[in-house]
Order: sequence, then structure tokens, then C-alpha cells
Amino acid sequence: MKRLLTAAALLFASAAPAFAHLDPGEHGSLAAGFSHPLYGVDHILAMVAVGVWAAMIGGRAVWAVPATFVSLMAAGFAASFIGVPLPFVEPAILASIVAFGLLIALAAPIPVELVLTVTGFFAVFHGYAHGSELGAAGALSFGTGFLIATAALHAAGAGFGIAMLKALDGAKGRLALRLAGGATAAYGVALAVAG
Repeated sequence: MKRLLTAAALLFASAAPAFAHLDPGEHGSLAAGFSHPLYGVDHILAMVAVGVWAAMIGGRAVWAVPATFVSLMAAGFAASFIGVPLPFVEPAILASIVAFGLLIALAAPIPVELVLTVTGFFAVFHGYAHGSELGAAGALSFGTGFLIATAALHAAGAGFGIAMLKALDGAKGRLALRLAGGATAAYGVALAVAG
């Protein structure tokens, strides 16, 4: 268990945000959109954390939390595409990493409706950021690509969370996920300080 957590911590600590994305002209807008969330550790951590948080809550949250995120992320993307101003996009994205990490670490019993509200709030900023980086890509195919990638990252987080809870007999699994949440929050703080 300690080796697994140490390896995860080292992996997160060694990751650095990548600023290069696929060129839509060369790779197509769908591929550019799909790869877009995969090029930044900030997006990856937030998306995986949403899935882990949903798995820890269980029940309908396993599908409702990711579905809410993807839906409101699409709304944020549309708002950016049509030029609706939204301040503090990057700080809100960094705050989402810290918030999701802390919510996992604390494992506080929060009503699902509030979980959906928090998730949806941050999703708008993530979607807006993707829209502001659209460039020469076609909006529909680019948006479809990053929504599919986001859903896949949520599924990976939820799958990881469910697997940890089953493999480590519930309480130990929750503790491992809480530690991972704490590491995620700490990494989010480090990204904010570095930026």
C-alpha cells in the first residue's frame, strides 16, 4: 500500500503541464479536441478527481456527477464560443483541483445536490477554457472530442475509486482515496504557487 501511494505521489510530482496541443489542420478537429484535456495535468487531475469523488459517494452519484460535469462543461464551451465574458477562468480551474482534492480527502457527507452544484460550477470554467483555446478547430468536432476525453477521464477516476474500495475492503480503500485526494489538493496548490 505504501509503495502504491509513494509511486502515485512521485508520478504526480514529476508531471508538468504541457502547452503543446495537436494541430487541427494536421490531425483534425476531433483529434485535437480529444487530446486537449490530456495535455495539461491540471485538467487530468480535475477530471480524474471528479470520477474518484463520484465513486466515493456511490449510488447515483457515480453517473450523475460526471454527467453534470460534462453537461455544464459543454455549456461553458458554448459560452466561450459565443463570446460571453467569464472572469477568473484559470484561477477557477486551479481552485477546482484543490477543491476536488480536499473534498475527497475530507470525505465529508455532502448531499448529492450540493455535490452536483459544486461540480457543475467548476465544469463551466473548464469548458470555457477549452472554448477559448479553440483556435482553427471546428467547434462541434473539437467540443465533441474534449467531451469524450473528459468522460473517459471521469470513468477512469470512478473505475479507480471503485476498484480501490473493493480491493482494500472499504475502509482501507477510502483511506487510500482520501490520501490521493490530499495529494491532488497539494499538487493544485503547488501549481497555483508556481503559476
